[in-house]
Amino acid sequence: MNLTRRLYGELSAVLLLLAAPGTAAGQTEFQLQLGKLTNPFTDTRHGTTVVTFQNAAQWSWGDHFMFFDYTADGGNDAFNEKDLYGEWYPSLSLGKISGSRVGLGPIRDFALLGGVNYGSQAKVLKYTPGFRASWDIPGFIFLNTDFARLVDASSGVDNGGAPATDNGWMFDVNWLATWEMLGQTFTFTGHAEYISAVTDEFGDEVRAWILAQPQLTVDVGRILGGDGGRLMSGIEYQYWRNKLGTGVSESAVQFLVVWRL
Repeated sequence: MNLTRRLYGELSAVLLLLAAPGTAAGQTEFQLQLGKLTNPFTDTRHGTTVVTFQNAAQWSWGDHFMFFDYTADGGNDAFNEKDLYGEWYPSLSLGKISGSRVGLGPIRDFALLGGVNYGSQAKVLKYTPGFRASWDIPGFIFLNTDFARLVDASSGVDNGGAPATDNGWMFDVNWLATWEMLGQTFTFTGHAEYISAVTDEFGDEVRAWILAQPQLTVDVGRILGGDGGRLMSGIEYQYWRNKLGTGVSESAVQFLVVWRL
């Protein structure tokens, strides 16, 4: 069974589980990012276009977040060459399951977290079982801290992919905040993660990395006199220390357009 078929089968099973208690309406958006990103294996930069499909929704037992990035750059180096990469994180809220608050102090809820990370070009597949703490912080619509195991199920070099690795772990902070200023609506959202060091199938170290991707946008639709909450524009700043486990770090600002359905 190839990697894509296996991934499809496992995602289908989890989707059936999620559908059982009934899902609620969520938020879907498309993003366009333009900038210069680094190939960490050659330490060269190329003009890069990223198109993202993103969906987040709550359901009766928890919530889920997923995205797919289609990335293409101006290089011809087998990196970011029409690559498709996606992540999906369903969660089970202990508060929703129990019907009562299970938080502690500023933590309003705890949740069990699942997840799948998949990259088509590198044939990378990882599962991310873990847990989440959801914080009640003034000014934020949500602020979560996630801790998860990174279970590697990648194809490896023999199947034309990146080297498989042993298992690691990750810590991630993700957030969303909006505010009004000068008659306009601004949004600040994003995440920052720490991924532990691991060893690949050749015995080489894949370094620990830090990746931060904050976004700052303004509601352009409202500025133009149309409906608010549909069209936003701004920037995404990407800081990636030891990008993809190499010794190369990246600091890049990308132009960002968000279209929310």
